[in-house]
Amino acid sequence: MTMKQYDLAKIFKALSSEPRLALFMNIYDWEKNSLMPETGDVCCGIEKAFTRACGCMDLSRSTISHHLKELQSAGLVNCTRSGQVISCKINEEVIEIIRHFLD
Repeated sequence: MTMKQYDLAKIFKALSSEPRLALFMNIYDWEKNSLMPETGDVCCGIEKAFTRACGCMDLSRSTISHHLKELQSAGLVNCTRSGQVISCKINEEVIEIIRHFLD
């Protein structure tokens, strides 16, 4: 696992914004709490991350969308769109790289 310093700087810069960090932590918690114990698959709980974030964060839809794009650009989350539904998933590979960097 190697990552350029630029990539790490981009990741930490993305997480340096309090609202973006809160959004990332929410997505992480939603995903963690949406795992189906028998298979480890993520159930529908994370699939509406954008809608869920709009309901629990005191931010406009455009601001949340911007923060999701920044998290995705930094490689922290993978977001897919199906119609009007935005599904987000934490990029575990990047999380492991961060853990390795911090060790």
